[in-house]
Amino acid sequence: MTDKIHYVTAEGLEKLKAELHDLKTVKRRETAERVDAARSLGDLSENAEYQEAKQQLGMIESRIIQLNEMLKNISVIESEKGAGGAVIIGSTVVVASSGKKKEFQIVGSNEADPAAGRISNESPIGNAFLGHKKGDAVSVSTPGGTTTYTIVEVK
Repeated sequence: MTDKIHYVTAEGLEKLKAELHDLKTVKRRETAERVDAARSLGDLSENAEYQEAKQQLGMIESRIIQLNEMLKNISVIESEKGAGGAVIIGSTVVVASSGKKKEFQIVGSNEADPAAGRISNESPIGNAFLGHKKGDAVSVSTPGGTTTYTIVEVK
């Protein structure tokens, strides 16, 4: 893995830690038990339960490694406003475009949930807002075309 900084809120950090704990203490054990039970059924070459359980155990181990690496390079987003009211990771931004208002929270990519208004700082829209202030017009190029947003409020 690379040394990429992963930005998360304090809540997001707790969720990652809880997921890691669950994988290590519950899921890994349960899946290992399924592997053992399937192994006891005999011929492993044609044992679909065994193959599926082994594959799932591999995915769990991969996710544990991924989470451990991520937690080594994590930066918790403070909920303070940016310098001079500028948009930073963790800011909630109210914008207007074509007469419609929208609200976005700029979060790290691990916590992004566009349907809930949480957009990644690495997305075209999230990245375009960073550093801008109330009143700024920001043009965003996306695969769907260019949209201009006016920043109404930075929280």
